[in-house]
Amino acid sequence: MTIPSFFIHVPAEEYHADARAGKFLSSHLLGDFRRSPSLYRKKLAGEIPPTESPALLLGRAAHCLVLEGRAAFDEEFLVSNGPVNPKTGEAYGRTTKAHAEWAAAQTRTVISETEFGFLLKLQKSVWLHRVASELLAEGFAEGTVRRVYCGMPCQIRCDWMCPEGLVDLKTCDNLDYFEAAARAYGYVHQMAFYRAILREASGETVPVHLIAVEKNEPLRCGVWRIADAVLDEAEHQNEAAIARLLECRRTDSWPTGYEDVRLLCDL
Repeated sequence: MTIPSFFIHVPAEEYHADARAGKFLSSHLLGDFRRSPSLYRKKLAGEIPPTESPALLLGRAAHCLVLEGRAAFDEEFLVSNGPVNPKTGEAYGRTTKAHAEWAAAQTRTVISETEFGFLLKLQKSVWLHRVASELLAEGFAEGTVRRVYCGMPCQIRCDWMCPEGLVDLKTCDNLDYFEAAARAYGYVHQMAFYRAILREASGETVPVHLIAVEKNEPLRCGVWRIADAVLDEAEHQNEAAIARLLECRRTDSWPTGYEDVRLLCDL
């Protein structure tokens, strides 16, 4: 598949730094704004510093291994249990000073051998799924698109683009509840934002698929196509949120979203 010219290569660190600096609106920051304008402002002001939990780190590593392959994974990650304690013959624990100093000296993010074994299982589950493997058989990963949308400079970083459209890889605890998780975590709004930016760049509206793989046994993998009508509604909500964001910038007013009394009426 030929990579369209509007896709550009932007290192992940630069991509996220530009979003936090307010240069480009990303789907995650728009999601923060929909949740609370105050949360959005505090993140851009640096009052809430970015953090990466062990779960997010493992998710990032899974994306790299599954979508980009082992060579790209080895450029970014080091599989190692760290230095060995000569007294015990075992690796120092991650909470020890010895391990922390060793990890800080590495140029790549450290993944333990146990974690890597788990990532290989996730990779195998995805590639053994008939539809997921077909979607990932041809295409490219981590392409960035930047366009002005609804009066704001915006950017997206696509997990995977293929002839069938846009594909995003998600991990979850239980595949049975993935559809509820997709709503709770704003995946539909995220992908509606991606689809809109791609349309601004290409003039085409592409189909959107989600590949989800469990982080717990039996590590099942499933594929969902998001209905166009659902994406259309999420896109309208995104556009309304961007309009509110522009108004908040104009007035320099950043409410929490809970200023008024709410009525609790359900049992």
